[in-house]
Amino acid sequence: MLGLTSGQAGGNAANDIIFDVTAHDFEERVMKASLQKPVIVDFWAPWCGPCLQLMPVLEKLVTALGGDVLLAKVNLDENPELAQALRVQSVPAVFGFIQGQPVDAFMGLQPESKIREFLTKLISAHNGAQPDAIDIDAALKGAQEALTQGDVQTAHGIYAGILQQDPINAQAFAGLVRCFLAIGQTEQAQGLLAQAPDEIANSPVLDQVRSALDLAMVSPDGSVDELRAKIAADENDHQARIDLAHALFAQGSKQDATDALLASIEMDREWNDGAAKAELLQMFAAMGNADPVTLKARRKLSSLLFS
Repeated sequence: MLGLTSGQAGGNAANDIIFDVTAHDFEERVMKASLQKPVIVDFWAPWCGPCLQLMPVLEKLVTALGGDVLLAKVNLDENPELAQALRVQSVPAVFGFIQGQPVDAFMGLQPESKIREFLTKLISAHNGAQPDAIDIDAALKGAQEALTQGDVQTAHGIYAGILQQDPINAQAFAGLVRCFLAIGQTEQAQGLLAQAPDEIANSPVLDQVRSALDLAMVSPDGSVDELRAKIAADENDHQARIDLAHALFAQGSKQDATDALLASIEMDREWNDGAAKAELLQMFAAMGNADPVTLKARRKLSSLLFS
């Protein structure tokens, strides 16, 4: 590999600015790092001549910026899943990340002047995205409302902004994990959760997210529509109701998920040794005792069990 890499000489500072990434550490070194400063990701391959021409130019320009921008290099042959996630069709392909999201890109070998312009634009965009001091409590409420309404992109942006101001805000960190869960990216959620700062790693709100992740990792036997059709065909299909609850919970429809389990309990609370109740209690743990959906469902559960 040409130029400075994470495995070559150049000092710790260079290694902090220019480095190789894989699917294993992409979440931490690119997406999470881009909350603090822009990160460009260079997809390359050892058999690609233009890639080997572009790489030293990128390294020179990034090094000259002294850490204002980070350069992450991805070997296409070794990380096809990353290339697929970003829809890389050919190399070289360079993406600019800000706030955990790709915001700009170019493909193919470019003149140095164009690359310098690309970097300048990325830094300006990052500086423009830096929030003023925000009301964190109000921002958390707004992010939760956005996530509840299915506006994951808005919620993600708010949580990311909070973490810029307060990197160890447990609720914002948990919210960012829930954003990935809401769009079915359980591996990314798992990876981000594993990188939680030590100060908040054992907080109750992250324990709730771990329970939510455990639920999301359960693969329901069918889509929401398919499971609803099964129940319509046989209202006593309690396994379909449990699978439906999992599918609904995974997509963020907490109220509908608990309703599906409560319906099963109301019809036959003893089915499969009380499986529906056990699933409902796990959902309570995932949502937290203070969640309005938990409070409402607990009241209904008590009514069913003690009526």
